[in-house]
Amino acid sequence: MLKAILILPFNVLITIPLIILYFCGFNIISWQRPFLLLLMVASLAFGLFLMVWTIKLFVEVKKGSLAPWNPINKLITSGPYAYVRNPMLLGVFLVLLAEAILFQSVALLVYLLIFISINAVYFPLSEEKGLLKRYGQAYADYKNNVPRFIPRLTPYEQK
Repeated sequence: MLKAILILPFNVLITIPLIILYFCGFNIISWQRPFLLLLMVASLAFGLFLMVWTIKLFVEVKKGSLAPWNPINKLITSGPYAYVRNPMLLGVFLVLLAEAILFQSVALLVYLLIFISINAVYFPLSEEKGLLKRYGQAYADYKNNVPRFIPRLTPYEQK
């Protein structure tokens, strides 16, 4: 699990943004922009909350990780997965948004949009097909009831 966390979220949230900021420059957000500060704090807090909640759930399942090369062997539809099919990715998107706001970086915002686009293509073309093969009708029902990236308001209850 630690290897997956270091390779995936760490590189996406720390290494790549640092490289982008190094080459493109940045300005830390001013305290005189309260709306943007509030948006940044809310995005960071909710993003980290989703990521920690998802990792905690994976640790409890103990079979597999959040990495595609070591998938879990059980369909999880509880916790954050009751609201959104990809809570870890949603958390990453929100933290990247917070970083773009904090550093007032258009380059980080472009990186976020590219990252979202890549995942919006990758999941339906690759990962969801594998999940459908692995979990069958249970995943098909889940997929039809739970949005990929935008959370539903009420939790999904598996029938």
